[in-house]
Amino acid sequence: MADVFIALGSNIGDREGNIKTAIEKIKEKGIEIVKISDIIETEPYGYKEQPSFLNAVLWAKTSLTPRELLSILQGIEKEMGREKKFKWGPRNIDLDIVFYDDLVINEEGLKIPHPDAHNRVFVMGPIAQIAPDFIHPVLKTPVKEIFERLSKM
Repeated sequence: MADVFIALGSNIGDREGNIKTAIEKIKEKGIEIVKISDIIETEPYGYKEQPSFLNAVLWAKTSLTPRELLSILQGIEKEMGREKKFKWGPRNIDLDIVFYDDLVINEEGLKIPHPDAHNRVFVMGPIAQIAPDFIHPVLKTPVKEIFERLSKM
């Protein structure tokens, strides 16, 4: 079973309800939840002219391949009515694979670790809360150290 970290975000509709619904749908797909971070409110990233986000990260175990996991997460987003209008735009649910064990994958449509996660306090903070000693497979640095660096910026 692989250890995976999935980032969840929502900034339209019932933001907290959207995150909780997504977590339930992930469980229904047979993905074993190990821990869930606190849900935090954050400013938009990238495109700023939109409502603030609620974000969380869950740590899970799965026997799914990275592609299978991605397909399931995209299916949940679609089932929940996510519409991708433009990059970094408002969304009712966003589900991203941040880490999948210590794999480094750079393929069309699948990049693990998430290519910008190490720059996002709203991703590194929740992971540092639930798995502070997890080592970023590219940076070879514990998540808690990445979060501490981001917190000082």
